[in-house]
Amino acid sequence: MTAETLSGSTGFDHNSMLRENTVSMRDQGTDEVSRRLLESSARLSRNAMTEIDWSLPMDPTKYGGSPEWSTLYGTAYWDELSEEQRISVTRHEFASIMNIGIWFEMILQEMVIRDQYLGGYHSPEFQFALTEIADECRHSIMFAKASEKMVGTSYKPSTKVGRLGKFFKMTAKNEIAYAGILVAEEVLDVFQRGCMRDERVLPFIRTVNEIHVLEESRHMKFAREEVRESMQGVGGLRRQFSALYISMGAFFIVSSLVRPQAYSDAGLDVDRAVREARGNTHFQSMIRSSCAHLMEFLDEVGLLTRPAMHYYRKVHML
Repeated sequence: MTAETLSGSTGFDHNSMLRENTVSMRDQGTDEVSRRLLESSARLSRNAMTEIDWSLPMDPTKYGGSPEWSTLYGTAYWDELSEEQRISVTRHEFASIMNIGIWFEMILQEMVIRDQYLGGYHSPEFQFALTEIADECRHSIMFAKASEKMVGTSYKPSTKVGRLGKFFKMTAKNEIAYAGILVAEEVLDVFQRGCMRDERVLPFIRTVNEIHVLEESRHMKFAREEVRESMQGVGGLRRQFSALYISMGAFFIVSSLVRPQAYSDAGLDVDRAVREARGNTHFQSMIRSSCAHLMEFLDEVGLLTRPAMHYYRKVHML
């Protein structure tokens, strides 16, 4: 996929994002990285509330996400579905993914605010952290509007996972908080990159994906730098604990992305859909290959331990 195909009338500046991605962070501190990201935010930030005409009717022939990214694509059940059913299930699946994204973005905001409490208000790190929080608020509203328009249904994690999320946001700090943020954002980014320029997908969903991918590229760079800084001089015991805690968080996030209710709302047999989705080797391969860069980073900073790998493998991230 070329830079030209990713640049379009919506104003998505993929070349600028590529330039940012190619700048090495190894020789830069958090403040220098944050300064660059603040400048990028000022130039490239977008607002879905004004950019998208939410009143336009939806094309009934358009998917909610690329069919290949459906959890059922490649299964016998998918082959049995009509085109109308396939469109419906992708819309409900992607609405579920966006809603779980809202849930984690709320956790993210609380962790970042706590980390920056009584920080250096004059510093680029503090100022970009608040910029990120503002971005996440806009993203959550954008996801809420998009899912409302597409399916009119809210999806939430299970009660158990919701409670675990509360515990995570109260206890995670330093590399656990920022690597947890990175893992969640990278996984959501995987889905959205796969769908954002697919003309089979609803136009307003493609715009939502473009906005989120562009702005999350800054957030992920910030999180990587925070993780690198936090891991400097960390002892073996803390490294092992942090790696395991992060991987367990990743397991609960990824396994919650598509709620069983989404299949029910799409008119499918829930038990069969869940069973076939869990055994879908095509989807598992898509997730695994797309998370390769994330796994390389976690390995680089010492957070891909053997116990952690167990949990990543359970959700096919490794």
